[in-house]
Amino acid sequence: MDKIVKSANEAAEQIIEWSESHEIDTCFDRAKKMKPCPIGSSGACCRICHVGPCRFVGPNAEEEARGVCGATLPTVASRNLLRMAIGGAAAHSDHARDMAFTLLAVANGETSDFSITDVKKLYRIAGILEIEFEGRTVNDVARDVATKLIEDFGRQKGELNFIKRAPKKTQERWKKWGIIPRGVDREITESMHRTHIGVDHDPDNILLSTLKVSLADGWGGSMISTDITDILFGTPKPVKAEAGFGIFKEDEVNLIVHGHEPSLAEIIIDVVNEKEMKEYAKSKGANGINLGGMCCTANEVLMRHGIPTAGGFTNQELAILTGLVDAMTVDVQCIMPALAELSKKFHTKLITTSYKAKIPGAIHIQYDEHRAKEIAREIVNLAIENYANRKAEGSHVSDKFPVIAGFSHEYIEYMQGGSWRASFRPLNDAIMAGRIRGVVGLVGCDNPRVPSQGLHRFLALELIKHDVLVVSTGCGSAACGTAGYLTPEMALENAGPGLREVCEAIGIPPILHLGSCVDNSRILTIATAMAEEGGLSDEIGGMPAVGIAPEWMSEKAIAIGCYFVASGVPVIFGGESPVGASEQVTRIITEVWFERFKGALHFEPDPEKILDLTLKYIDMAREALKLRKYEPGKFGAERVLMDMAARRELERAAKPHIGIY
Repeated sequence: MDKIVKSANEAAEQIIEWSESHEIDTCFDRAKKMKPCPIGSSGACCRICHVGPCRFVGPNAEEEARGVCGATLPTVASRNLLRMAIGGAAAHSDHARDMAFTLLAVANGETSDFSITDVKKLYRIAGILEIEFEGRTVNDVARDVATKLIEDFGRQKGELNFIKRAPKKTQERWKKWGIIPRGVDREITESMHRTHIGVDHDPDNILLSTLKVSLADGWGGSMISTDITDILFGTPKPVKAEAGFGIFKEDEVNLIVHGHEPSLAEIIIDVVNEKEMKEYAKSKGANGINLGGMCCTANEVLMRHGIPTAGGFTNQELAILTGLVDAMTVDVQCIMPALAELSKKFHTKLITTSYKAKIPGAIHIQYDEHRAKEIAREIVNLAIENYANRKAEGSHVSDKFPVIAGFSHEYIEYMQGGSWRASFRPLNDAIMAGRIRGVVGLVGCDNPRVPSQGLHRFLALELIKHDVLVVSTGCGSAACGTAGYLTPEMALENAGPGLREVCEAIGIPPILHLGSCVDNSRILTIATAMAEEGGLSDEIGGMPAVGIAPEWMSEKAIAIGCYFVASGVPVIFGGESPVGASEQVTRIITEVWFERFKGALHFEPDPEKILDLTLKYIDMAREALKLRKYEPGKFGAERVLMDMAARRELERAAKPHIGIY
């Protein structure tokens, strides 16, 4: 019998085999035992009131089936999708709210552990918010920025502040269909009301609400979080790091930061580098303190500090199974509660830090930004003291790969022209000439119901072979990083001739790591800048760009996918459709949404078909824009792509004449 591969990551597969030989369950085993409900998984089950649950089954369920209240299958399926988007928007936006209040605390002098790191980014956001910053103290500007962004959560009328950042034509589409969000909390609350029994039963109207609440995430919560995180901790620039289970060190204290909120992790970085902490670790027999990341907290500290990552969602249990993790600190989102019981089989201390996310069996140390360093020291001390309890048992693996990460909007703009000629024009030109066929956002979770990370790896390789520039975030970035795909050398070895030439000239990998899952908002601002640069579409919709979440599993993924669809990007999710039971709902989210917004939402389990559909959308967009037909290795006339040395020479020549920026 052929061996069933559970993970495309060879090191992960090795750890899984070790766990099976020791009769220790992981998410991969539970996924095999716990089969999805065939009714609920296709959106055909309604359980929002106590006269149900109602199941909509049978060959004519679309036309004939009715719930006890009289609800139809299209109503129920669309309502289920909306509730998923609500959950995702709430998660990202609650994260953003915490970041906004941290910025406010810094501005008010309520915490001495944080400060404004990127003043230039602060002023840029202040300018967008129409806040005066010249001649004012940094903290005064930060206070006004934080206050104005906090208003975005509770606003009852009007529009989110960052809606104005979208292309005018994109905004016009939103206005026409009534989906511009007012306030984040307002849209979440109203959407929950719509899905209550006896309220909204029009599938089209319900699905418009799905787009509206998702836009509140993309152009609200996620964008707010990304900008504030940059302001507080620095806007990312390319940095070299490592990815894989081999980041753990046998002779050092291994501490993992896991989750999504970066504030505590930033302080832990400071604390593990304190002389006193290093000496304390040595007094316990360790040669040092090794900090690593998991999931999106990993992406946050990787792209700003080069902290290595052990991977994404499905790797969290496997990290503990190495037997080398002395402590793992977790905050919110995508944390498996199974970690608590698993950690007891080893010596690992699992530490929860958010009052919103406690796990029975874990140690709880409540995080408070007003005394962040004190809390970080408590956590690091606990990890150091636990080092002596480490046992030899575990699946020790050494696989790790180099990673180049940290490609923010600002740096992508800079790398195309330097400080004085920063622009998205070279990227647009490369697309128009056919060197780059199009752009794909390869994002989303990794999933134990498929060969984990395998779909990400397959699509990443195939896309760059077809001259498609890939941008990645979240666990998608982790999947590429632990495969060794995030280096410039990757372009030389695997990219198509046009993409390879562009990557060589600029000095970038063919897959750009843009950060955590909230940093999908960077893709929105990049797409907007490309539209405003000219030469392609005058809105986000219509560009040769596609979003793919091949192994998605969370409600956040649905919110992300829907805010990209509303913004004008076709999106393809892997796996079976959560609304597949309804032909009407499927038609709305594909055909109707494409007509209205130039974005569509597809669900496709076959990775080959995902690739084909992606390239079809890209080529359709190129044809509609009357761009040169894509032919591998054949390019039209375009501006010369300058290498880094040429751009530096231009900067040196320009500086004496331009003055201070």
